[in-house]
Amino acid sequence: MKPAERTIHLVYPHGDAISCPDAIGRNLGRRLEARYSVRYYDWDGRQRIDPEVGDVLLGHPHPSPWTTFRLSAPDPEWSRVLMLNPFNLDLRQVAWIDGPIRKSDLYLAITGNYWFSRIARSEVAHWLPKMVHVDLAVDRSDFPRVKLRFAESGRRRFLYVGHSGWQKNPSFLTELARRLPDADFGWVGAGRTPIEGFTSHGSLDFRSREAQALVATYDFLVTVSLTDANPATILEAMAWGLLPVCTAQSGYTGYEGIVNIPANDIESAVGLLSRLQFIPAAKLERLRRENDGLLDRHFNWDRFTWQVVDAIESRSNPALGSQAFDGRLRLRTAELTSPYSPIHPRNLAREARGLAAGLKRRPWRTRA
Repeated sequence: MKPAERTIHLVYPHGDAISCPDAIGRNLGRRLEARYSVRYYDWDGRQRIDPEVGDVLLGHPHPSPWTTFRLSAPDPEWSRVLMLNPFNLDLRQVAWIDGPIRKSDLYLAITGNYWFSRIARSEVAHWLPKMVHVDLAVDRSDFPRVKLRFAESGRRRFLYVGHSGWQKNPSFLTELARRLPDADFGWVGAGRTPIEGFTSHGSLDFRSREAQALVATYDFLVTVSLTDANPATILEAMAWGLLPVCTAQSGYTGYEGIVNIPANDIESAVGLLSRLQFIPAAKLERLRRENDGLLDRHFNWDRFTWQVVDAIESRSNPALGSQAFDGRLRLRTAELTSPYSPIHPRNLAREARGLAAGLKRRPWRTRA
């Protein structure tokens, strides 16, 4: 038995992929194993966990009410119930977590400083007493330094990594490419919506030498999301040696080496990318060293894990803040009409498949 004599039931994707969300569950779980007994569950699994004395439920609730975290959280026998999942202030994406938060002692919100600083003035301000700001992390051994030197002025290239769903604001990327016809834009990812003006490289496994060699041909990572918690691609780009360029609404703001681009001002955005083409290489190198320091001090899995351990060992279970009736109504409406609503036709079909598949899954597994 581990010294702390506790079992952590971790409900989070935890596969071998170096990308998130699997990287979160895997890196966190392995570090927690140094202090606790850890049992792993799939976030979309459909089993109810029966806790023993001292057990802790930690994890990512699923939009479906009939999944492991949400089925298990109401049990009063848990020592601690801790939510851990990404957060931003787009009600379409987060309204559904109001229920799970009410069953949790704390909500460990994986999010950027941009979003956390705005909660008190938002539609979900009543969540704030239970919220703990947790910054995302990256394992630099998974994303080694591949970019050694920046291209010469005027020939620098921009890379976007991610899908082309509405959350990522792909039309703005397309407009950037249209306004900058002499610039070279590339895209690693997939999606139903094409990103015109970007050379598509498809989905790649960044563990491969071929993918890393491709990344090394670019200088900047660009992402223009309007509602993104704090994408891991920003940190991955920093580890590779690229300089990230992102909207504040991607979560990261106030870091000198993470260049913020305006989200709704195409003229200013075009001007900024144009200026980046001609910034002296020495300044780019200085910004890159600044980012190396951020990764070493702040955006790493040891710091991430210690924030979670603090919540596990804490007794904190604050009450939610007050919420006016009209605020409750707006939140409930957003929950029922969002793409994550369980009554959305696409989700109803997925529920039927998931319930059938869940009958065949093992309830939990430990690592060898």
